[in-house]
Amino acid sequence: MLVTVLTVVMIAGIVGILGLIWHRYSNARAPLPEVITLPDGTTATAYTQGSDWYAVVTGDDRILIFDRGTGKLRQEMRIETAE
Repeated sequence: MLVTVLTVVMIAGIVGILGLIWHRYSNARAPLPEVITLPDGTTATAYTQGSDWYAVVTGDDRILIFDRGTGKLRQEMRIETAE
């Protein structure tokens, strides 16, 4: 009986820890470098970087490319859906 209770408690603990980890990372926002300033009303949904640039995918389906050194906007691309 004691072994069964301990097994149930351990399984519940592991499920609880995995649930907390999932909850923490599913609500996380993209960590952006301090030099990047997004246009007003824009939210970042994804972020990546290259050797001398940062790319931010926005919630309104745009890709913004920023210069790594200055943080200024280099290029903007609209993402269009395939038909």
